[in-house]
Amino acid sequence: MKTFFGNGSGPKLGKIIAMDRFDSGRSLSPIRQAESYWTALLGDDGVPRRSQIDPRGLENILEYTFILERIAPGLARFRLAGSHLSKIAGMEVRGMPLTAFFDPSSRDRITEELEKVFSEPAIGEFTLVSKGKLGRVRLEARMILLPLRSDLGDVSRILGVLVSDGVIGTTPRRFTIDSSQVRPLVAVQRQAEHPRLESGFAEDQAEFKGPSGHLKLVYSRDD
Repeated sequence: MKTFFGNGSGPKLGKIIAMDRFDSGRSLSPIRQAESYWTALLGDDGVPRRSQIDPRGLENILEYTFILERIAPGLARFRLAGSHLSKIAGMEVRGMPLTAFFDPSSRDRITEELEKVFSEPAIGEFTLVSKGKLGRVRLEARMILLPLRSDLGDVSRILGVLVSDGVIGTTPRRFTIDSSQVRPLVAVQRQAEHPRLESGFAEDQAEFKGPSGHLKLVYSRDD
């Protein structure tokens, strides 16, 4: 059963983007679905507002979804989180810092990358690993962090998704960062405005040329 969370932004609902606008939801991973939803909300002022995020637009991935609030440079806590994150942590995660999901060896790195997402702003994408030990199997996960503006206009919120692949087990899991990528918002906007054509369907564009001469009247003498 999925865990749903409310908008929490007052009586005014945000713009609802239906996920079937992008795909049926079967072939897109929760990471890509969340990014497509967020990208569709990009406006002239850049980063979407937290009040624009409506749970109905993310209905089929809510269990993996969370909202972070920036509380200090490089530090953010969970305001809302889906049930999948609680299973990984072995407890309710609301109010916990994001760093609680990471081994001490990776906390400085996630702090640094998190601050880039807020300050540049940028999209952060991560491949995570929880090593198997004491009878636990290795667990891999993917995470994306998408910046949001608060009602005051500052970039101090994040829409995120965390999806693990494997058996979680009964004890809390902590991750190390296997790889990370931070994409500045400017690059994301440029890509959204000018999507790359797939080479398999792209064609050379020929220059259009108008008529080379004057029109001629053609008639027949057979009438």
